[in-house]
Amino acid sequence: MQGSTSSGQFVFKPPAAEPVGSVLYDEHLKRTSKSRMSPFAGYVMPLWYSSIAAEHQAVRAAAGLFDCTHMGVLDVSGADAELFLNTVATNNVSRLQAGRAQYNYVLDAAGNVLDDIIIYRQAEQSFMVVVNAANEPKIKAWFDALLAGDAVLDTVEPGRKLELTPTIRDLRDPAVGDQACVNLALQGPASTEVLVKLAGEASMRDRLANLKSFAFFESCLDGIDCLISTTGYTGASVSYELFVHPEKAPQLWDAILEAGQSLAVLPCGLGARDSLRIEAGLPLYGHELAGPLGISPFEAGYGWAVKLDKDFFIGQAHMAQVAQSYDMQVARLEFSAAKGVRPVRPDDPILNGQGTCIGRILSSAKAGEHQYALAYIARAEARVGNALAAYYLARSASQVQQGRRERMDKGQTAEADLVGTVVERFSKF
Repeated sequence: MQGSTSSGQFVFKPPAAEPVGSVLYDEHLKRTSKSRMSPFAGYVMPLWYSSIAAEHQAVRAAAGLFDCTHMGVLDVSGADAELFLNTVATNNVSRLQAGRAQYNYVLDAAGNVLDDIIIYRQAEQSFMVVVNAANEPKIKAWFDALLAGDAVLDTVEPGRKLELTPTIRDLRDPAVGDQACVNLALQGPASTEVLVKLAGEASMRDRLANLKSFAFFESCLDGIDCLISTTGYTGASVSYELFVHPEKAPQLWDAILEAGQSLAVLPCGLGARDSLRIEAGLPLYGHELAGPLGISPFEAGYGWAVKLDKDFFIGQAHMAQVAQSYDMQVARLEFSAAKGVRPVRPDDPILNGQGTCIGRILSSAKAGEHQYALAYIARAEARVGNALAAYYLARSASQVQQGRRERMDKGQTAEADLVGTVVERFSKF
């Protein structure tokens, strides 16, 4: 079920389907049990191998290897490719040089965020677009609707048409042959040494050292052709994503872990991926972006990726209004994780110095001696260094009977349970 309404909203309901194993499913079962595998975005993925804490620490102190083969990878090419992407994405794709990548949002005409994506420019008329696994069917359907002329482009000018015909291919489809690719992520300070080992040539160290953030090149690792990109989702200062043919992914996975064994490199599951991105302040679609609260890129902290000065992109008029009026935003809060301190949880209210609820927690995770929360709070309270507090919502019937609240709305008051501090929105490690 899908379609673009007269209001510009794109409605999509994916067909029901049983989750399947990724191309690395058998490799995971060599290192963890089925009890630690869980459905995620249509796939069965590992939650952890050793422990979330150990894998989190491995990325910060050494390196961690993540299965990202469930992520969508599209090829957009042809004479209209740049203009098409510049129309469907919020950032300025025309400024993207070959060998560089760019963070973007895809919106419908009503300004709803359909996904956050990364666009890689491989050549003048050739782009690779990486989309979130959970949103891949929706983005493909949206692109199809645009090309078929079945979608509203602009609520201000309803008659606007998209007269572009780029070629769009799913690079995870076996039908694309040798050009098929999937993604592995190698994150953490030891990552460079692992890649140098696998390349088997001294020049690789210099190539990686000179590679800027959000840049990439093609190379060969352990005899396998791959694209090496300095992107990632963990907040690691040294971070790589490796795009490789699906049939070669298991071989590269094993080679990385073997080469990294002496460097304390660990395979990492979804649990560490989540705790790492929360510690770093990175949003997850459906939590700190879009989702039930309809969080915009400006509220999520990424207004810089929405180029309102472009001639046109889908959803531009609505984003211009949001940019002038938003009064809530995502903030990163730091709390103690000392022994005996209860962890904060999503939906727990955030209180200001007067005990007034100004928002709530969206995601939370422990990292070392601290716990971090990404919270949706009043913009005026999101100043770095501002002391804010959390209230623990009732988590059992007995707590309700004792008077603890099951919910709290903005503007209500309560006594704080745990005081924390607003810290910088993003962090690198």
